[in-house]
Amino acid sequence: MSSRPFSSSTILCSRAIVNPRKDDDGNDMLVDITTRAANRLHAIALKDSNPSLALRVTVESGGCHGFQYLMSLTSMEEISKEEDTVFESEDGKEAKVVLDESSLELLKGSKIDYTMELIGSQFKVTGIPGAKSSCGCGTSFDIQA
Repeated sequence: MSSRPFSSSTILCSRAIVNPRKDDDGNDMLVDITTRAANRLHAIALKDSNPSLALRVTVESGGCHGFQYLMSLTSMEEISKEEDTVFESEDGKEAKVVLDESSLELLKGSKIDYTMELIGSQFKVTGIPGAKSSCGCGTSFDIQA
């Protein structure tokens, strides 16, 4: 672990464990989960005694740049096997991230991180390949045409 508390986290590989999807070119649509995000999700699941806990990431129209992502905790029992794709970290912590089909299309290739800053700590999406720009709030972005 880095000694710099505000630096970005190590990227872990993740794999789709429910409803893997491919893009139009036949490539796997993936999001990566950082070590810090996996550790935090694991800690929350342990604290809540809920091993089926997952982080849901949803993209909606809105925000100051056209799209915004929202995050919430959900249970694996609440996912839709038709609409949702579930990713799991491959570090043995079994941290899970859930995205619906349209959100995955916009966020494929990005990373789910957990950041610790002076203003607070939060889960965050970073490195969105299709994003043209983002807002200072960190949750709003626009995409390249």
